[in-house]
Order: sequence, then structure tokens, then C-alpha cells
Amino acid sequence: MADASGRPVRLSLTAGQRHDAPQSLPLLDGFAPAYLIAERGYDSDPLVAVLAARGTCAVIPPRRKRRHLRAYAPPRYAQRHPIERLFSRLKQFRRVATRYDKLDTNFLAFIHLAATVLWLRDC
Repeated sequence: MADASGRPVRLSLTAGQRHDAPQSLPLLDGFAPAYLIAERGYDSDPLVAVLAARGTCAVIPPRRKRRHLRAYAPPRYAQRHPIERLFSRLKQFRRVATRYDKLDTNFLAFIHLAATVLWLRDC
């Protein structure tokens, strides 16, 4: 999860074969954003329903094979660019891009360290 400036706010590690969408709700605990911008992979009715109940507008384009297409705001979805840049900047750390660490705890610890460096560079 990142803020509007593209700085990391919360991080979670999932298994490579697992989908990231179920991890989005635990990451949002304690936050009340006005908008949640996400890619098509996060388009699910339960997620959108929970976001609507919290008062958060979901800016998620519908999957192409969806029967009933949900409306979303393409201009606001275009603001996803800073978050994509965050992933590119994290992958500039060689240890993150190649995943040298075998243990999840070590890998997540280095991602937190890299995120701290990114926060310090933006100050």
C-alpha cells in the first residue's frame, strides 16, 4: 500500500502462487482513504462491497469477462502511476529484485529497509 505520493505505507508478503487481492483488506485496517486505486486483479464484489461500507470509493477497472461492468473513473485511475513507480524503485535494490534471501522474514526486513531509504530520499 502506498500514499498518493508513491511512498510505501504498509507492506505485506504473500506466497508467489497466491493472489494479492485477499491481502488488501488486512492492509487497509486502520485506514480510511477516500479512494482506493487498484488494478484489474483486485476487481471482486466482496472487496468493493467492504470498501463501499467503509465510505471508500473503489477505482478499480472491471475485468473484461465480467457480466455486469462496474463504473470507474479512468482519469482517477491514471493517478496509479506513482504506485507503479514505487515498485520500480523498490526493484532497483538488487536484493529485492533477485530475492537472494531464502527466509520470508529476512526478505520482508530488507524490503522495509529499502522502503525506509525511499522515504528518506523523498524528504
